[in-house]
Amino acid sequence: MPTYKLKYFKERGLVEPSRLVFAAAGVEYEDIRFDREQWQSEKESAPEKYPFGQMPVLEVDGEVISESKAIARYLANDFGLAGKSNLDKAKVDMVVDALQDIANGLIEMWFGKDEAQKAEAKEKCLTKTIPTIFSALEKLLTSNNGGDGFFVGDSLTLADLAFIAHTDYHVDQLKEAATLSAFPKLTALRERVLEQPNIKKWIAARPKTEL
Repeated sequence: MPTYKLKYFKERGLVEPSRLVFAAAGVEYEDIRFDREQWQSEKESAPEKYPFGQMPVLEVDGEVISESKAIARYLANDFGLAGKSNLDKAKVDMVVDALQDIANGLIEMWFGKDEAQKAEAKEKCLTKTIPTIFSALEKLLTSNNGGDGFFVGDSLTLADLAFIAHTDYHVDQLKEAATLSAFPKLTALRERVLEQPNIKKWIAARPKTEL
């Protein structure tokens, strides 16, 4: 079994889908977390470990993989959570990439130049971006065996885990539960995945962070 080191900030953020993949697969890894000050020192002292000068990065027996989606997809493929065929893998990627549109809206909301821009971004995210994408995902989920299983195929994949990671902030921090509850199949999927024993164990044990 390879040795894995996953490096990121002290938050869920971009790397939480990969942490959930590790959890679902029951694979041990070193979860290395930096605060902002530590990261600057680390980046300056070991630039060769960060190909694009940023995190997250995954070290696999010393080999470095950068970019959050590349890391998650590598791990999902390694652990049998990427889909069972090329078509299934494309469908998993489709869900993951659609969820990024929500993340982009949240980033604009967090880092807008002023409070007015942040408020405008939040309004757009809650009234347009999230409902539009959730509606499409609800239809996609329903098209797979009535929506009572998973996004793709008949077993858990990165698509389901990415959905959990991306909706964590939406549910926990935005306090806009009504937006998610308008989509019963997505709500049930979230509850179903969170009840998976390995996922439930990880959620209970992981460090508590705002993001």
